[in-house]
Amino acid sequence: MIENEKKVAIVTGGSRGIGKAIALALGERGWRVIVNYNRNRDAAEETLNTLQEAGGVGAIVQADVANEDDRMCLVESTLEAYGRIDLLVNNAGMAPRQRRDLLEMTAESYDEVMAVNLKGPFFLTQLVVRKMIALVQAGKISAPKIVNVNSISAYTSSTARGEYCISKAGMGMMTALYADRLAEYGIGVYEVRPGIIATDMTSAVKGKYDLLFAQGLTPIARWGVPEDVAKAVLAIAEDYLPYSTGEIINVDGGFHLRRL
Repeated sequence: MIENEKKVAIVTGGSRGIGKAIALALGERGWRVIVNYNRNRDAAEETLNTLQEAGGVGAIVQADVANEDDRMCLVESTLEAYGRIDLLVNNAGMAPRQRRDLLEMTAESYDEVMAVNLKGPFFLTQLVVRKMIALVQAGKISAPKIVNVNSISAYTSSTARGEYCISKAGMGMMTALYADRLAEYGIGVYEVRPGIIATDMTSAVKGKYDLLFAQGLTPIARWGVPEDVAKAVLAIAEDYLPYSTGEIINVDGGFHLRRL
């Protein structure tokens, strides 16, 4: 590790659910973790406290990834605290506030979801990789990484939340574009694609998916948990895929398999 310093990760939406599990997994492996949150400071502080109790090091930073000034603040706060960024995990995301049929979707809902799920991560990545490139060229870090936490909605139609599906499909191309552009700098870009994961976002449809799992929706017949996703991110972060970039890692119980 360059300069004998612990590596630094930014985890957006790191206060709960999948983001929290990722932050804790990284912290337990010695990473210094910036736990980003937008509104729920109490949850972010709880995540940080849990991380510190396990011997980890980190800080919380409030920032709305959809807001340009907030994105800049998140990056600058990280550099002020630790002087480096080795990993960006684009995990923050939102579902539409109200599910509507595709023919009833509003422009306001479309714009809000796209800003959080695609525009925000795209331009946050742009900010971060500019810093990473400079740090690589200065010999201060090596093999930094970007991980986009996407969704099976990138290719699965759900006509009551079309704006969400479109944003996730766009993130798939975002992964490919950045992987292509950044390979020359030794920056790997990856996508982790969770399936049906037990989080606050999916709690309202638990009964529906309990039944679908029982009917054979996925070869691995259970709900995913945030820790399943965190393990995939950790494998990338710890450089177990050094000759891969632009790779999609499905964490979905086999949902992506086409079966007869």
